[in-house]
Amino acid sequence: MLRFWIIFTLVLLLIEFYAFQAFRTVIKTRWMLGAYIMVSLFVVGFIFYAIAHYDRSVGQTKQTLMALGLLLLIYIPKILLMFFMFGEDVYRVFRAGCNYFYQSDVDAGIFPARRKFVSQIGLGLAAVPFLSLIYGMTIGKYNYKVMRQQVFFPDLPDAFDGFKLTQISDVHSGSFDNPDKINHAIDLINEQDSDLILFTGDIVNVHAKEMHPWIEAFNRIRPHAFGKYSVLGNHDYGEYVEWPSQKEKAENFAAIKDLHRQIDFKLMLNEHAFLQKGNDKIALVGVENWGRNFKQAGDLRKASEGLQKEDFKILMSHDPSHWEEQVKRHEKNFHLTLSGHTHGLQFGIEIPGFFKWSPAQYIYKQWAGLYEEFGRYVYVNRGFGFHAYPGRVGIMPEITVIELKKGEKLA
Repeated sequence: MLRFWIIFTLVLLLIEFYAFQAFRTVIKTRWMLGAYIMVSLFVVGFIFYAIAHYDRSVGQTKQTLMALGLLLLIYIPKILLMFFMFGEDVYRVFRAGCNYFYQSDVDAGIFPARRKFVSQIGLGLAAVPFLSLIYGMTIGKYNYKVMRQQVFFPDLPDAFDGFKLTQISDVHSGSFDNPDKINHAIDLINEQDSDLILFTGDIVNVHAKEMHPWIEAFNRIRPHAFGKYSVLGNHDYGEYVEWPSQKEKAENFAAIKDLHRQIDFKLMLNEHAFLQKGNDKIALVGVENWGRNFKQAGDLRKASEGLQKEDFKILMSHDPSHWEEQVKRHEKNFHLTLSGHTHGLQFGIEIPGFFKWSPAQYIYKQWAGLYEEFGRYVYVNRGFGFHAYPGRVGIMPEITVIELKKGEKLA
């Protein structure tokens, strides 16, 4: 632990050294430099305090959310600035070497001074992530987007042609801090007038009590003609804190499962149900969490027991790595899988229909939106809430509306 603190401190000092060099080159007013130093010391002190006092029995709190937000807000721009200024130092060392061997007037100095315009460019570049992260923490985290997607299936039962479902995922209610914004999102859900609503896991960060202030809001989700169904996500098992006893952990898990009943969702635990429309039916399958690097409680065999390959199936599975590892090649042919989990890392760039990038793509093969292989589809919802970083930059919170269509997609 001591080694961690030493390395962490040295890295911060290096970043702060270069950042101060840039500010000192541009700002000549002593009181402004003093104010910069005071703010930096306060932020560093708060971050150190939050890390030192992190309670493994409690998990994420508003304080840890703020600390991580400040850490990213202050140090991502400063890291960018550090690399930029370090590049200038490489140039200055090269120039110093040339001056040492070739400069005849030694009194003119060997080592060149920092150039003001370089610091100005560096600070200008650093302002981009700084302002983006501020936007993400103030506006982006509640900037809900309704994403609409048609998905075509040749073997969709005729009665379900045009069937609409709404998907939400990754609520993370313990991170919420604005009732008006949550109620606005609920209004958006109700406005979609879908036939079915599905929630694909992570109702809390850790504790069931996190959802208690928001039950009334989520009970405003109107009844849907074909029901309201949900599954569990990795955060719903209480795996990320230290519990005083297994009994308390089990009681919390039971309380989390009961939250779904309290907001009028049918929680599916490795089971399936048929949705009937006229003379046709489709199967809705819900599994517990199955993740490549997370809890693997999902049991696809148990959930699909009795189903035939020919049955049209929609699967709810929180983690898209389940689709990649087990579902897409499964002999029972799961036509459409709905997942979440990735949040798109709450950071990236999206220009709908043209460009999509996030660091999440280096972790998950399917991380946001619709994917298809072998004629089978998975849709990864970008998440309703937020976790760890208290904001969203580029990857906005999502309400998904999927329309099932009979036939082949036109090219």
